[in-house]
Amino acid sequence: MILRNLLRRKTRTLLTMFGIGIGVAAIIVLGVMVDGLQAGYGSMLAGSKADLVLSQPDSFDISYSSVDETIGKELAVMPEVSAISGMLQGWTQTESEPFFFVFGYPTDSFALDHFQMLAGQRIDSREARGGTGKPVMLGSAAAEVLKKSVGDSLRLTGSLFRVVGIYETGDAFEDSAAVANLADAQELVGRPRTVSLFYIQLKDPGLRERFVTRIERKYPDLRLSGIQEYTEEQGMQDILGAFVWVLGGLAILIGGVGMMNSQLMSVFERTREIGVLRSLGWSSRRVLWMILGETLLVCLGGGILGIALGWLALVWLSNRTVFMGLVSTNISSGLILQAGVVVLTLGLLGGLYPAWRAARLQPVEALRYEGGTTGGKVRRLPLGGMAIQSLWQRSLRTFLTLAMIGISVGAIISLEAFVGGMQTSMGDMFSGVEVMVRQANISDTELSVFDERIGDKIEARPEVKSVSGVIFSAVMLPDAGSFFIVFGMEPNEYAIRRYKIVEGEPLSGNRQIIIGKSMAEILKTSIGDTIELSGLRYHIVGFYESQVGWEELGGVLPLRDAQILTGRPHKVSMLAIKMAEPDQASNLASWINNQYPEVSAAMSSDFIEQMPDFQTTGSMISGISLFAILIGGIGVMNTMLMAVYERTREIGVLRSLGWRRGAILGMILKEAFWLGLLGGVAGVLVAFGIIYLIALIPTVGPMVQPTWSWEVFVRALVVALILGLLGGLYPAYRATRLQPVEALRYE
Repeated sequence: MILRNLLRRKTRTLLTMFGIGIGVAAIIVLGVMVDGLQAGYGSMLAGSKADLVLSQPDSFDISYSSVDETIGKELAVMPEVSAISGMLQGWTQTESEPFFFVFGYPTDSFALDHFQMLAGQRIDSREARGGTGKPVMLGSAAAEVLKKSVGDSLRLTGSLFRVVGIYETGDAFEDSAAVANLADAQELVGRPRTVSLFYIQLKDPGLRERFVTRIERKYPDLRLSGIQEYTEEQGMQDILGAFVWVLGGLAILIGGVGMMNSQLMSVFERTREIGVLRSLGWSSRRVLWMILGETLLVCLGGGILGIALGWLALVWLSNRTVFMGLVSTNISSGLILQAGVVVLTLGLLGGLYPAWRAARLQPVEALRYEGGTTGGKVRRLPLGGMAIQSLWQRSLRTFLTLAMIGISVGAIISLEAFVGGMQTSMGDMFSGVEVMVRQANISDTELSVFDERIGDKIEARPEVKSVSGVIFSAVMLPDAGSFFIVFGMEPNEYAIRRYKIVEGEPLSGNRQIIIGKSMAEILKTSIGDTIELSGLRYHIVGFYESQVGWEELGGVLPLRDAQILTGRPHKVSMLAIKMAEPDQASNLASWINNQYPEVSAAMSSDFIEQMPDFQTTGSMISGISLFAILIGGIGVMNTMLMAVYERTREIGVLRSLGWRRGAILGMILKEAFWLGLLGGVAGVLVAFGIIYLIALIPTVGPMVQPTWSWEVFVRALVVALILGLLGGLYPAYRATRLQPVEALRYE
């Protein structure tokens, strides 16, 4: 009976399943990326055949770890060590991929043995070393997507490489990347004389404990880990995993409300049928399980559809991008279980109230039900036309639909307000300077790294007052359960002056740090204490406040200390230029771009808009917006279809009274329009609520500084109206196709 009931309303059932399926597909795609990163790191580390890994502790990711390359010679002569190999992992970009992993290995590395060559030669071969240009090996997946073969040239950021071989490891992560000589990789990512980690092979596993003791004593600022232990410590996996659950939560909210709406309409539509069942002896519990069973079956179908859609999306992506090496078509059982939890939650949230309401129906009252409303007295507003009156008379359905639109639009608004706030904050960071400089042709500002001596040459110009080098990164604080944003600036340069010291004193020497007031409260630290960042200790000399809230979730180090921490000696991420003659700022920016093509200079007012970070974020918001519009639009369509089914006889009467199809079309679209408009208003309220709740989280709140502009609200109303009108088009068309005689016969 459950299956038959669902098949009686095939369109409603399919729409509900499709809405759930989109949410599940999004979770599957992102989940596969997270699983791919974790499995990729595990496979890469295990494939090296190393016993232990020596790295910088508490790094945000392997790519952020920095260890002095010269330590390798000291490790190699230790009696317990059989062999050692440095490895550098970094992000770069190719001609078509904004994020692309590159691994650097010494030519005598034992870790190169697990790269199985499909074509060409390894980078340690005589042929590779003897040719012209910098040699690089491409993974099979990367070669396929980039359409490269042996002998082709490959541009990575600003450097040109020659493809000498195509390899395969069986790990999608490594097969979507490139492998270069260590020295070439260090030059490429701007980290000379450093590696991300050292792979260590022991002469005998029994020597492990003695070796660990030796390393802890000799290198107290480094961390020695086993392969599995090191894999699980990577913070990037946690960030991506949290993003999956946030998206899953959004899918649960929107899909759950849509499911509840659909099932409530089913209960209203079948009120008399339920009354007959109750009069025939069905218990309240049996009716409850029937409705709940229908809900769970629809969710199960939506989950299966979502897994299929997710797999198709992964196949499409894997043929078009390597996306940081995370795209794979392998969907793990754990991920399917995770999607099942989402689906089950959807079913329970969306089905419990409709099932309870159906179980509460009394047989006599249910048999009297005539359809169209909940059976009570018709309520009318003193104002408003037929569209408003129809929405008011079905207040519960209207409320649920508005909730669905409001959640969709509210998520979009809050994201846009947050990003707008980040842009405003970045503008505040650069207030007081006229020109900003970063590395050219990068996909993310965090990847920016260039020679600090460029700043010295710029500062020598007469129209320039001062040039401040800036470097920034992030490290993990396991004890605090958060990350720490690190800024590096010279203590006496202009850029550091905007940090207002509220306690203690400014920086005056090496191994000192000033900490944001918010982070100081989180860590419960005081002036004079020490703080450990990635194994290095710094003396806290002051607390500062900043107009940029998220700057208070970190601290400022002397530039030299920050360069050591990040493994970028004599490198900076940006230059902040204060002009002696501000009217010459535009000319200076043009001169820098012509003189130094490896960097990009812009007026500080234009620098924010040109940052690739916000272009990437804009694409992400567009993707989430499309996701919300698809789920929300399907929910609105489902609701409007129920309205058409519910009012079939009413529409038949109107047609028999002379209403033309255009008038019927306009009536349904007006309802959809008002739903969208009111949903947009609800979305604004939801966005305010989301921002308020996020601001209450200690480690996140200071980062939430939304910018509420009229463009954000206009865009929200446009999205809401699109949701309403897209959801109303097909139901309106269906209403116009109803023939008066058939409509009047509808039961």
